[in-house]
Amino acid sequence: MGFRIRNVELKLLPPGRKPLRILHFSDIHLTPRNSKMLAFIKSWNSLSPDLIISTGDHIAHADSIPLLVDALKPLSGIPSFYVFGSNDYYAPSFKNPLRYLMPDRGIRIHGPELPWPALDKGLQDLGWIKLHDLKIETEVSGTILELRGTDDAHLNLDRYDDIKGYRSSVDISLGVTHAPYKRVLDAMSRDGLDLILSGHTHGGQIRIPWLGKTRSLTTNCDLPNWQSRGLTKIESEPWLHVSAGLGVNPKTPLRLFCPPEISLLNLVG
Repeated sequence: MGFRIRNVELKLLPPGRKPLRILHFSDIHLTPRNSKMLAFIKSWNSLSPDLIISTGDHIAHADSIPLLVDALKPLSGIPSFYVFGSNDYYAPSFKNPLRYLMPDRGIRIHGPELPWPALDKGLQDLGWIKLHDLKIETEVSGTILELRGTDDAHLNLDRYDDIKGYRSSVDISLGVTHAPYKRVLDAMSRDGLDLILSGHTHGGQIRIPWLGKTRSLTTNCDLPNWQSRGLTKIESEPWLHVSAGLGVNPKTPLRLFCPPEISLLNLVG
């Protein structure tokens, strides 16, 4: 199953504003021998993004860190932001796949701790900015953006209360979080954000044919299954974009009707 690029257009910018191209990726779960993944990452510069956002779970092995950092070097100079997911902190472990179909009782099964400070340093040495419990404003291609993010809600590390507050008078307000738990989405919605970016779900990872499309069986959080992949919206809430991700837990390396992907979000007036 080859890598795909999901192209999305969103009319969020003021009229007449230059389009803004956001590269959103998530859940690489990189292992040292995944040369195809590394080659794909090195090709992203050809997509000419204006802004890059990673929503976590970058690695699945300690030795992957220098390989990932090297693969991201061609993107140097592009404003880039990231948050962590649970598998940035802990190596993957085997889980009974049926657990994903059961209600989330908050029980987490971790592998050994990964050297996440080295990953953190590697990304920051590239000029990337970690958005954990951080709210910042920046200008990209003539558009004033507010970005705010949290640490991983799947591990209960999110501290959105530290940065809550109604959006600033900017052109676009973006929320960034790894696992799209409702408590985080609802809090960002109350603050009037325009768009929330997340990952974690792997798009369900295994999807079944359903009325001419496909449907996921799980999101591995309390997000409804119909929002497990791509761009969705509920009435007056912010747009939500959930990346289906590039990799998988190496202990459960199966995707069905759910190809690995990155997304190009084209914001226009």
